[in-house]
Amino acid sequence: MNDTPMLILIAGPYRSGTNGDPQAMADNLARLEAAAWPVFAAGHLPVIGEWIALPVLHSAGAGPTDPLADQVLYPTAERLLARCDAVLRLPGESAGADQDVATARRRGLPVYDDVSQIPLRAAPGEELRTPQETA
Repeated sequence: MNDTPMLILIAGPYRSGTNGDPQAMADNLARLEAAAWPVFAAGHLPVIGEWIALPVLHSAGAGPTDPLADQVLYPTAERLLARCDAVLRLPGESAGADQDVATARRRGLPVYDDVSQIPLRAAPGEELRTPQETA
């Protein structure tokens, strides 16, 4: 166990394979976000590039299918990786997620393919429970 929390980028398909369908992109984002709780419960801080990039695009009057998106989505992940300690790569074809993994490996960051590979963080006095356990 480690006592220092990691900032972990969750990478996987967002726009890939959606043909710009907003519902398909929302479904992909929901899959990315589903990994956030297990990362947090392991004692770390999850981050998803779209959590930052989408508001940036919105403030520029654009969305994920606009030409500006490539100038925001990929650079956002690149900038995040300068601060992240690891990457969790979720399944699915995604050029952006593959790029994130390549960047992480170049920087010597660990890349996990499954949440179970992420080291648990020792957190004295902190016992996390799922929302179902607290109900």
